[in-house]
Amino acid sequence: MMRRFWAILIGRNKEFLRDRGAMGWNLLFPFFVVFGMAFAFSDKRQDVFKVGVMGEVSALPVGFGATKHLKFVPFDDAAAAQGKLRHHQLDILVRPGKPLMYWVNENSPKGYLVEKILLGADAGGLSPVRKTVEGRPIRYVDWLVSGLLSMNMMFSALFGVGYNLVRYRKNGVLKRLKATPLRAVEFLTAQVVSRLILIMGVFAVVYHGSDFFLHFQRLGSLLDLYLIFALGSACLISLGLLVAARVTSEELAGGVLNMLSWPMMFLSGVWFSLEGAPKALRLFADMMPLTHLIDAARAVMTEGATLSHVAPHLYVLAGMTALFLAVGAWTFRWD
Repeated sequence: MMRRFWAILIGRNKEFLRDRGAMGWNLLFPFFVVFGMAFAFSDKRQDVFKVGVMGEVSALPVGFGATKHLKFVPFDDAAAAQGKLRHHQLDILVRPGKPLMYWVNENSPKGYLVEKILLGADAGGLSPVRKTVEGRPIRYVDWLVSGLLSMNMMFSALFGVGYNLVRYRKNGVLKRLKATPLRAVEFLTAQVVSRLILIMGVFAVVYHGSDFFLHFQRLGSLLDLYLIFALGSACLISLGLLVAARVTSEELAGGVLNMLSWPMMFLSGVWFSLEGAPKALRLFADMMPLTHLIDAARAVMTEGATLSHVAPHLYVLAGMTALFLAVGAWTFRWD
């Protein structure tokens, strides 16, 4: 069994490495996106202030709650909210009540302005209590890089595996393999491992190459980050195998893969946070594997989280991987 598995694994890796165009695109495209975004969003000026609220937004003082250009984001976890304030992802954190309490990062110029707005607005007769936190600001590129790397993995996993299997089936390669002792589970496992090795290799080159010039702020463990991306890649590869398990048309495969990848790209937190979005939209986003991959990786990079802190995301990714592989192997056909 291992000899059959090894033969398919080596053959697939050689096929990819000999395709110079695909290999070059997989390496260069993430660099272009990361450096492009770093340049485009190097200007720190923004028009909207972000206010965290510990409790109901409706409980805020009327004058402050009605202020224009303030975006209010409710939080249930005080530690998580203060962590975002510490890294300048919130401009101020307010807890309605008696007394009204607020936290501000003294190193944040935007926090200073929102504090003046709060103190100058009608506080409903309350005397706000001031507390402070300290923390280094996280640039947009520090926040964005996890999403960009995950998005690149998604396209490489879905289209690299999905199109490849459909092409094998259309060209009769799978029909010829069916005549050998090779079993479907061995073939599919070799495809997963091969693509996983290639994706993680590209990830290492892109991440460390970009970090050399942009100096990403990574508060958590590099090993944890690698483990998260490896599990997320395996999940996305398994999803690509599931799509290609029975499809015979490249046009149909492309349509299905686009139908899966585009919602994930826009709703999984690649470009913007879904905090404050409607609950139904967030529930829909939580059904996507890319959401859990990005949230776990971003927590390690920007919040210093450990594997135990992001365990719920890892459990979801592991469960989805097992489900996609099982259904893909069960429904797979050679011809």
